[in-house]
Amino acid sequence: MSVLKVDLGLVKKYSVPGPRYTSYPPATHFTEQVTFDSLRESIRANNETERDLSLYFHLPFCYSLCWYCGCTTVITRDQDHSEAYLNYLEKEMDFMGRLLNPRRKVVQIHLGGGSPTFLLPDEIRRLGRMIRQRFQVAEDVEASIEIDPRRMVRDHVKAMREAGFRRASLGVQDYNPDVQKAVHRIQPRELTEQMAAWLREDGFQSLNIDLIYGLPLQTPESFARTLDEVLEMRPDRFAVFNYAHVPWIKPHQKIFKDDVLPSPETKLQLLKTAIEKLTSCGYAYIGMDHFALETDELAVAQRNKTLQRNFQGYSTRGGADIYAFGMSSISQADGVFWQNHKDLPGYYSLLDAGRSPVEKGLVMTPEDRIRRWTIMRLMCDLGLDYASMSRSLNLDFAAHFAREIDSLSDLEADGLLVREANGLKVTEVGHLLIRNIAMRFDAYLAQEKEKRYSKTI
Repeated sequence: MSVLKVDLGLVKKYSVPGPRYTSYPPATHFTEQVTFDSLRESIRANNETERDLSLYFHLPFCYSLCWYCGCTTVITRDQDHSEAYLNYLEKEMDFMGRLLNPRRKVVQIHLGGGSPTFLLPDEIRRLGRMIRQRFQVAEDVEASIEIDPRRMVRDHVKAMREAGFRRASLGVQDYNPDVQKAVHRIQPRELTEQMAAWLREDGFQSLNIDLIYGLPLQTPESFARTLDEVLEMRPDRFAVFNYAHVPWIKPHQKIFKDDVLPSPETKLQLLKTAIEKLTSCGYAYIGMDHFALETDELAVAQRNKTLQRNFQGYSTRGGADIYAFGMSSISQADGVFWQNHKDLPGYYSLLDAGRSPVEKGLVMTPEDRIRRWTIMRLMCDLGLDYASMSRSLNLDFAAHFAREIDSLSDLEADGLLVREANGLKVTEVGHLLIRNIAMRFDAYLAQEKEKRYSKTI
């Protein structure tokens, strides 16, 4: 196991806006001209198969707003909202259930948000029943839930376990009290450790910890202490996210003045600290923001070149079609994407009218499919084998992408990749800048007048 060293000068050069490629084309290209009615035949055809299913449920509620947040949320202290929302999830599942092949197996379930643990314990149990009454859930389903430990009780953990969840992602962000105060998220270390202990006592198989670098008042020294303290819990995975300061999209972020945010140089030092510390402690750098123990199935899948990438990030079950429920959720099935309304009134009113809550979508072209597979294999395998890609795509890969391959000279000169006659390999440095490499295979970027993306680092 090698320790990944980070060249801050190179990272600074390549820190530019770019897609995260959880989909290709990116969700910024979804359009309201693509309606549910226009997609109905594609969804029907998709359900002539018995392909595996991945279910995503967006639970948007939070008791309070974390000022760094870029998620689609509803801030409320009215607990009645959660029961009402479950009623609408039930309506949406029943609506979509009329099109779904009942023989399809659910191999993955994910609850995201917002804060899924805004739900009361019995509401979590109810959601588990709702899912299993409507879908054929595989015995080895990978069921995960995002957790905010600040308002949870022990019965929440028991309810999640009874509902079938075995994986949890714990939001931490930073242990430093000054940083927590600055971002409006007070979460003592002892609370996080208690929650981790409960999860393990109740049989959860995998624990992920979310951290964010680039928050107000963070320093390399303080972030190193947070990493050391979290490492004592020995989680199976880490997600170390780059704070995306986008106040023109999320106005609440305007509360952060420039003098409290780390400078670009400090931000890169924070990232360097995280990568070097985690890779020295037995974690493989999977890519983007994700790390996993060398023995974790994500790391194993990457070594075996079976890793996938979708709206849930890196996944070992990425070949499944994603059917997503709840406001703002995005579904993906055999060349089509569709996204629900991003606000509660729009989502509720369409379901009350007996209609689909879809607001926009996208139908991939044949070229989109080629480039989607190319970008995914590049980001998962950290390289491209031209012969293998030619067989997968039924074309001469090197000829089809001759212009893109020729354009890689500067990336090769900077040590991000190595080009060979039969393929290309991403270096350790390029691993860190994989989004920049993937961007060379994106046919849409040159057409975009406005870069509506977070920076790659």
